[in-house]
Amino acid sequence: MNSISIDNLLLLTDPIIVDIRASYYYGLGHIKGAISIPYYNLLSNYSHYLNKHDNYYLYCDSGDQSREIADRLRKFGYKTTSIEGGYLEYERLLGKTW
Repeated sequence: MNSISIDNLLLLTDPIIVDIRASYYYGLGHIKGAISIPYYNLLSNYSHYLNKHDNYYLYCDSGDQSREIADRLRKFGYKTTSIEGGYLEYERLLGKTW
């Protein structure tokens, strides 16, 4: 299992952050710079959205779903890391910054 804390994520230069929550929730607020690829879209068509050369940092609300899908995608050869605590942890640490 690969995971990263919000604090360590913020130290990275230009990470590719993927919000796997439903588009509706992305619209209500998301981690700065994140792209929206809802869970089921990503899971059913991952090769359309990802390549095997880049590193991707995935999050959901609490980190559970993103951990699960990051693990699955790593088995297929993708470089994926789950963001610990998900969006709720981001919001708790940084407040609403959008």
